[in-house]
Amino acid sequence: MDKFVVSMATLRLISGSIEITAALFMLKVGQVDKALTINTTLAFVGPTVLILTTSIGLLGMADKLSWGKMAWILLGVSFLLIGILKK
Repeated sequence: MDKFVVSMATLRLISGSIEITAALFMLKVGQVDKALTINTTLAFVGPTVLILTTSIGLLGMADKLSWGKMAWILLGVSFLLIGILKK
């Protein structure tokens, strides 16, 4: 199995586990203000995992992509992050 694919999948599994754990913790605390704090903390996890998995994928494909295509992909990811994080 490709080490880049394994790395990307592992990051996604960790991210999913963090999300599920946070949801269970929200249920446990049972207060809106604390649940909102937990949810806000998760807002940092998603974009971080997106950047890391995309970076790993691009490293894995670096020999197959031209610099122009890499630039378009990075620009697209940047626009996604701006759209997600901009208020």
